[in-house]
Amino acid sequence: MSFFLILRKIVLLGETGVTADQVNFEQVARDVAQQIGYTHDDIGLDGGKCNVIVNVQAQSTEIAQSVHTGKDEKDFGAGDQGLMFGYATDEWDEEHLHPYSHWLANKICEEMAEQRHNGSIPWLRPDCKSQVILEYKKNPNGSLKVVRAYNILISTQHNPGVDGKTIHDTIEEKVIRKVVPAELLKDTKIIINPSGSFVEGGPAADAGLTGRKIIVDTYGGWCPHGGGAFSGKDPTKVDRSAAYYARFVAKSIVANKLAHRVLVQVSYAIGLADPLSIHIDTYGSAIDCTNKEIEKIVEANFNFRPGHIIQELDLKRPIYQKTAKYGHFGRSDPDFTWEKPKMGLKKQ
Repeated sequence: MSFFLILRKIVLLGETGVTADQVNFEQVARDVAQQIGYTHDDIGLDGGKCNVIVNVQAQSTEIAQSVHTGKDEKDFGAGDQGLMFGYATDEWDEEHLHPYSHWLANKICEEMAEQRHNGSIPWLRPDCKSQVILEYKKNPNGSLKVVRAYNILISTQHNPGVDGKTIHDTIEEKVIRKVVPAELLKDTKIIINPSGSFVEGGPAADAGLTGRKIIVDTYGGWCPHGGGAFSGKDPTKVDRSAAYYARFVAKSIVANKLAHRVLVQVSYAIGLADPLSIHIDTYGSAIDCTNKEIEKIVEANFNFRPGHIIQELDLKRPIYQKTAKYGHFGRSDPDFTWEKPKMGLKKQ
């Protein structure tokens, strides 16, 4: 099920097996809008008073029959065709194994939200986005080393009457210098609100649709993307679950020191349980083994069938609202089971 906002309306569109008797769709939408901070029309939307249009239907019977109807979970077919990718890198630490540029961009947004909520920067409004470009050095072994922050870009909504210099200086001092290590801020170009004033924001200024920011949800452009969004989909949809599993496999490879960084690609056909292909690329960074040997390790230790993914990563829990902000990967939340690498992987 997907959410999108247009002007002063919230429109819910989607297919689900859940009925209105089980879930009050309208109230869920209102609650989420208000949690985000859309509590008044002046900000962009009043979640408590706006019009909510619900158009939620049952899933296509043809899709349901090919994917899960009458099947044991272990035999579930893929909910759609497509390519999914996972990525991991040891460029900055051994816990997150995530591109540092993307991790910093997410942390900047998270810090801004925290300072808005706690009143430290009271003139901030909910709508914001960030971008971090780092300069890297590629080592002879294929690994990457972060050299410096080349530029940092933030666009953030704010209350009327706040001048640009105040916005720039406050965010640089209270947010950027808190999140980004000082040793990386060398000749860094910091750009804040390049369009100028940003008072009008949220759905009043720019309609949003689930799926528009798929690179932000994943790795910040560090690896390919199959095109399918994650949000609004149950785990039979491999756009979500197989992408989580590809990240799980990639992170396990790097955590076991089989490679410094790795890309995992998997492809599916709708209704079929077994993937059509699995591909591993270590960018020349494999450690004491070859890509082919890593592929054999993956084949022996991981099962890419959708039903198995659901079981192994425990994806039937109500955890997905957390994934709707600050990215799906590189986070330490215990509910994100795909971030807990499988250890003990060895050459066959």
